[in-house]
Amino acid sequence: MFDMSMQSRGNGGERVIQATKGSGAGGDVTGVNQEAAAGAARGRGTGTEREDGAESRQVPKSLSGAGSRPNAAADAALSKTILQSGLLQRHLQGLVLPSILGNGGPLSTPTSITGLHLVRSQLPRLSVTLLSGIGVQLSIAAELELRGNCLVGLLSDLIDISVAVNITANIKCTNFESGTVQVVIEDCLCILGAIKINLLSGLLSLSVNEIVLNQLTATLPGLLCPVVDIVVNLVNIHLMSTLNVMMPVGTAGMIHYQLASLPFTSGMFLELDLDGVVQDVGGSVIPHDSSPSALPLLLDNLLVMGVHQSFLNAVVALMFQIPPQNLSCAPGACSVCHGAHPLSIQLALAGNPLILLEENQATLKLSVLIRVFINLDGSILNLLLLKADLGLNVHVSIAGGKLVLGLSLGSTSISLESSDVGISNISMLQPHCSSLLVDRLVPLLNGVLEVGIPLPNVLDIPLLKVDIQILAGLLVIRV
Repeated sequence: MFDMSMQSRGNGGERVIQATKGSGAGGDVTGVNQEAAAGAARGRGTGTEREDGAESRQVPKSLSGAGSRPNAAADAALSKTILQSGLLQRHLQGLVLPSILGNGGPLSTPTSITGLHLVRSQLPRLSVTLLSGIGVQLSIAAELELRGNCLVGLLSDLIDISVAVNITANIKCTNFESGTVQVVIEDCLCILGAIKINLLSGLLSLSVNEIVLNQLTATLPGLLCPVVDIVVNLVNIHLMSTLNVMMPVGTAGMIHYQLASLPFTSGMFLELDLDGVVQDVGGSVIPHDSSPSALPLLLDNLLVMGVHQSFLNAVVALMFQIPPQNLSCAPGACSVCHGAHPLSIQLALAGNPLILLEENQATLKLSVLIRVFINLDGSILNLLLLKADLGLNVHVSIAGGKLVLGLSLGSTSISLESSDVGISNISMLQPHCSSLLVDRLVPLLNGVLEVGIPLPNVLDIPLLKVDIQILAGLLVIRV
């Protein structure tokens, strides 16, 4: 068995390969320095020349202290999508390396290795780093076990090769259109670690190892980076499937979520500007302003989602499709009812609700018509038609993956719209109207809102231990 380690950078140029001392038929090896041509697929690395002539890749700021590794939620989510689901393994399984031809042995015996293919990938590990202004850096480490047929002169044998690889890809979101994005790999770096070569017969020469080493250095990056490209694009499809989703809002209608702009990454967090098409059960769209918003720079969270004030207004308007509420007051049932004809009271929402998001507070402006009337043998007599302009305090929380709004009465302003019996002074009705609204309307509205506004489960990251920040015109959800 022969044990070697090396690096292959995906930017071309010279390679320094160090073969460590190993055992086998080839004897002890104290060191082999050799140039090997290698190129990683997709993208070019930017580097600087070292004193020994080899080109070295510049370390991204997020890896050199200017940034930070995100928490385990992103690693766990992507590991589930890429590794645990078998996605990477399925696309690596078809990996076939080209035949290796050369002259081996002290007498330059012709050597060929054919049918070299992947048997399995062992111990794959994945990590994610957010790159400021670029996107995401995905690192995958695995040990690949290869097998093929080796012919040295007239001697045929099975050859097993184990190679440690570390693939790092810089991924950028681009081509934003209609709430969807595409991803491209701007740079793919493939680093080959320790290589172990084993022949069934145990006969192995140093030159055979050199041939294998050269070939893997030259070909593996070009084979593995396209596989990562395919996997990343499939992951993007999965990401879009967790963002571009149709979600019911109780029985009132649907929200078709999408992005309002390209995702933004710093070295610390990922920001998503959420928007959505709001439709009622009949398919009619409730319009709202879908202009993107600049999200704040928050340094202590992995995932930051912004929800626009205009979007919330459209959803609340969908949920508040409430028919007029009729209340009857029979004679003797209350102190304000007199005479043979019972009073009736009707509460009806007037116009669209308006949520106002300001620094650290949310309020809902709502107008309600209060109609007091009596039924005179089939003829309706309107005693009073009042308009109540309400200022409702809004409490915002996350429960069960939904955004839940809770209301309490903050302010009430009552005005007279009309009266069929000439009533003009309503100053004494203010407290009675406020009590009526608190007792009857506010519980009704909270009952409608307790269904909650469903939120997309981005990359299956659960909305646990969530912080909510209210800014001017924007609700920020920090995971």
